[in-house]
Amino acid sequence: MELAYIPSPSRGVLYLGPVPLRAYAFCIIIGVVVAVWLGSKRWVARGGAKHTVGDIAVWAVPFGLVGGRLYHVITDHQLYFGDGKDPWNALKIWEGGLGIWGAIALGAVGAWIGARRRGVPLPAYADAIAPGIALAQACGRWGNWFNQELYGKATTLPWGLKIHKVLPDGTVVEGVYHPTFLYESLWCVGVALLVIWADRRFTLGHGRAFALYVAAYTVGRAWIEYLRIDEAHHILGLRLNDWTAIVVFLAAVAYLVIVGRKRPGREAPDSIDPAARAEESTESGQEVTESGKEGVPSPAPAPAESKPAAEKKPSNP
Repeated sequence: MELAYIPSPSRGVLYLGPVPLRAYAFCIIIGVVVAVWLGSKRWVARGGAKHTVGDIAVWAVPFGLVGGRLYHVITDHQLYFGDGKDPWNALKIWEGGLGIWGAIALGAVGAWIGARRRGVPLPAYADAIAPGIALAQACGRWGNWFNQELYGKATTLPWGLKIHKVLPDGTVVEGVYHPTFLYESLWCVGVALLVIWADRRFTLGHGRAFALYVAAYTVGRAWIEYLRIDEAHHILGLRLNDWTAIVVFLAAVAYLVIVGRKRPGREAPDSIDPAARAEESTESGQEVTESGKEGVPSPAPAPAESKPAAEKKPSNP
């Protein structure tokens, strides 16, 4: 008998009339908002304009969603293609299934397009947004909780996750399992704090803060992936996502070392965002105009006409 466990929601969707409100989608939206908010604060602190992060995110987010879904469908194609499968289910993103590797890769393409349009160096933008991406992942993982998916092995730990659901083939899954969604959510919060601290402590620039985020995330993803029991492809005894995490980790560490030697320090604040310079020029012009108006001396009043002095009459001798 389990004395304590984390309950799962009885459902992950509410209906507002005929309109479905899906918790999975809300978790993703909340994550995007958090990422843009924190990224904007960090970008402005680095010398950028306050709307730049949001403008580039308009390109990065859709590309990231498409990339995440493509990675999931390609690596788990057996779920959507083959005998008895419905390929149209590959489009049902609200049922879960976003691969972070594809989301980051294609999201970076969208960010590159948006950054070029704004005249912003992509590495500087990536450094500013890195902790926000980690927090967005922390929020998004709660969508897996609502969908009762991506849990780990059975456990008797008091923070085990209670699962009770019916699979499409009628199989009933019930038990207490490792809450890998919670492990990864907490790990991502820790990664965000690590990047923020290291960025302040070592003045990271030229994409190194983003590389640190990638390296730290992959370490956690590797051991969390080991706990998961959902269907996955295996290579030499390891899940595909474990191999991906290892390769990406090595690439991120190599980037940190190489760029750290070739381009230490951080970009100059006045070199990362032309829009910020334009804003400063506009504000400076307004200040000059206002100060000029305030500093114009009021015309001095015209001197009063002096009346001619009355002639003195000679005194009588």
